Amino acid sequence: MAEDYEALQVQVPNIQQMDTIERANVDIQVSTAKQYPRDLRRSLNNAIAIVTMSEETAQSCSYALPRGGKPITGPSVHLAKIISQCYGNIRVEAKVVEITQKQIVSRGVAWDLENNYAAAFEVRRSIAGKNGQRFTDDMITVTGNAANSIAYRNAVLAIIPKGITDSVYKAAQGLITGDLTTETKLIGRRQKAIDAFKSEWGITEDELVKLAGKQTVNQIKADEIALLVGFYQALKDGDTTVSELLKNIRVKADGVTASELTEEQKVAEYEKVKDDVKAAELAVLQGKITNEQFNAILDADVSKRDKNANTL
Repeated sequence: MAEDYEALQVQVPNIQQMDTIERANVDIQVSTAKQYPRDLRRSLNNAIAIVTMSEETAQSCSYALPRGGKPITGPSVHLAKIISQCYGNIRVEAKVVEITQKQIVSRGVAWDLENNYAAAFEVRRSIAGKNGQRFTDDMITVTGNAANSIAYRNAVLAIIPKGITDSVYKAAQGLITGDLTTETKLIGRRQKAIDAFKSEWGITEDELVKLAGKQTVNQIKADEIALLVGFYQALKDGDTTVSELLKNIRVKADGVTASELTEEQKVAEYEKVKDDVKAAELAVLQGKITNEQFNAILDADVSKRDKNANTL
């Protein structure tokens, strides 16, 4: 999922194309922005105060995704929203503009009303599985929301000065790792991250070590902890899946990665969990069964519950 999209910068819609009421609203916003210009220092301080308000907020401000065997990291859509709110005099929107048989297209537009500078990005994301089958309506909605988030983030970060973004991002990263001045504090923070991945996503300690590009858990230090938190947020936001994240890492007992399961093995995995919704939820996160199979299990569970209710 994470690799099935592309982001393209596009032309900003012409203000002349807006209707009369919309143009009037924009004119009012522009004149207000000129009358009450932003204070850059206050905007920066307010953004830093918000992202460091809690550890949970700070964690939401970054993402990490594996690309070409190496992780890429950066500010998330949550950070973009916080900065745009504090920056002020800015107009931002993101919406789905097209749905084809194979792709969903989202456009994000950010407009600095004070400086009259705008940027627009389109994000195209696949809505077809590996077997070529189109996603269900619910999955298309989820994919559209994820595409909107990416388009929103790209548009906002294109007009906010990089110095502001970098400073706020760095402040969030500092809170994520916390005080690691002693070995005891480092071990505690590392274990907290490991436990979170295991309880939420079923990812083991050995898999996290490999994901961080290390050989042993003791090699995971402050930078690696921040990286793992970025992976966690990417999973939480739907920017990637467990199967995508670990497709080159997760290995079954027979030496086959989850993404390389044969059709027979996929059927066997489905048979194991078809009567257990919780087990099926973990299996779909691990890439052992498809979204279509998981939806079928949910439908069967609902039907079973309805039948039992009617019997009573």
